[in-house]
Parts: sequence; structure tokens; C-alpha cells
Amino acid sequence: MAEMTIEKPRRRRVRMSLGDRIFDAVNYTLLCLLMVVTLYPFLNTLAVSFNDATDSLRGGIYLWPRKWTLENYKFVFEEATIFQATLTSVLRTVIGTVLTVFCSAMVAYTISRPEYVLRKFVTIAFILTMYINGGLIPTYLLIRDLGLIGSFWVYIWPGLIGVFNLIIIRSFIENLPDNILESAKIDGAGEFRTFFSIVLPLCTPVLATVALFTGVWQWNSWFDVFLYNSSYEHLSTLQYELQKILQFSNASTRSVDFTAAGAQQGLSQVTPYAIRATMTIVASVPIIMVYPFLQKYFVKGMMVGGVKE
Repeated sequence: MAEMTIEKPRRRRVRMSLGDRIFDAVNYTLLCLLMVVTLYPFLNTLAVSFNDATDSLRGGIYLWPRKWTLENYKFVFEEATIFQATLTSVLRTVIGTVLTVFCSAMVAYTISRPEYVLRKFVTIAFILTMYINGGLIPTYLLIRDLGLIGSFWVYIWPGLIGVFNLIIIRSFIENLPDNILESAKIDGAGEFRTFFSIVLPLCTPVLATVALFTGVWQWNSWFDVFLYNSSYEHLSTLQYELQKILQFSNASTRSVDFTAAGAQQGLSQVTPYAIRATMTIVASVPIIMVYPFLQKYFVKGMMVGGVKE
């Protein structure tokens, strides 16, 4: 038998016009500039954190350390409060994110159901809280009367339901096919079974998006520590420790010799400028490492309401 040869279809090259080439060139150039503007502050801070502290005072550090050293990181991690503050930050981020996402999803599912007669009233009541605030002093008095001052749960309960997150999740649930929820009810599933077995799995993209928003907010929050728990070292967070360094320009409560005489005696040389950069990197890297795992869900979640049947 004669061998049959099958010719593969040739790909036609699409010729781009001069206008399209110019448009792509401008787009790529602007995106490269945006990338440089976005990454440069972080890379510069990273370079300063790994550079010799006294050498950094001369300036001229851009994207690469001039004199490599780990003394800045050794100084930071020798502080007794850093590990406790890091543990508190991790706990408040994990616990706060899980509880906020779960509670917001439950409320969002409730107000998304057309059979719930008070859903419009409850929705409007939630939205009004975004425009009307009781103020700092009434909020502090409320927190004090609830007995949350000096407690870890002051980081969790006040922000348990985020209205913005609530609206996002509700919009996503409303765009789910009604046939799926109706089929579950026909099969005898109650509201809790429907919520846990059907709604939550289908809402994975939006829940991941809200978890990212909430996690970043919990990790970066420091003002609530300043208001309610500034007198309790065991409840301090990593961001609050960073804020104290940025505010008072002092790397630590320990006495460190910054003078030339101290350098001749072989003492570790650190400066507030270098320690600020080091603390910024220490506080930023953990939350940056989480983002790649949630990126695909983040893109899907941001498209909520973009397509409707």
C-alpha cells in the first residue's frame, strides 16, 4: 500500500499594519515603565536591607547592595518582641480571614435569596454603614464597654462583616444558575445543606478574592493595635512594630553604638534607615508569597457581574 501523507495545515501569518505595530510598541513600553515604577521601590528597599548600614547612609544604593551584610536582619530577629509580634500577626490574619469570609458568605447568601422578605432593608442597612460612621471616640467607647480592650479578639470581631466583601459575594451568588439551587431543594436539601454543599464550592473564586482582600487588610493593620492594645506587648503585631520604628526612627530599645568609636571596638553597626528597610521587607514578604496561589481566583473574582445569562 502506498503510504498516505497528510499535509499539516500551514499557519497563515497575519500581517500587522504599521498602526498595529506602533500601538503594540507603545503598550509594551508603557507596561515596562509601569513595571519599573512598581518594582523599583521594593527592590531598592530590599537592596538597602542587605547593604551595610553605615555604607547606606552615603546614598547611591539603587537595585543592588554595595556591601552585602546580614547584620540588619540579625539585629531585627534578635529582638524578643519580633517573634511574638509575627505570631500575633499570623494568627489574626488566618483567624480573621477565615471567620470574615465564612460569616460574610453566610450573610450574603441570606440577603441574595428572593424569598427573604427583609433582604432589601438589610442590604440598605449594611450599605448605610459605608457612608455613616459613629466616629473614633464612640467606637472606642463601644469596644471598651464590650471588654475587648487588651484582648486578641479586638482584631477579629469589629471587622467580622465587611460590607464591601458582602456586596461582592452577594453579587456572585445572584449570578449563579437558579436551576442548581432549585434542584437541590427538590432533592430535599435544606438551606444549610445547599449553602455548604453547593453555594460554597461554586463561590470559590469570589471567596478567594475576598480572602485576599481580608488577609492583606489584617496583615497590614496597625492602627487598632495602637488604639486598643498598645500597652500590651504580647498583643503587638509586626506592622505595629514597624510603625514604631518608622515613627520614632529608633531601631530598638537596646543601646547600640552608632559612632565611629563603636565601629573601632567591633560593635554591630545598624542605623534606623537600614532597620526601617529591613522591617519593611520582613513585614511585606509573607503576604506577597500568598498572592501567586490566589491569583487565578483573584482574576475570576474580579469579573463578578461582568457576564450575565
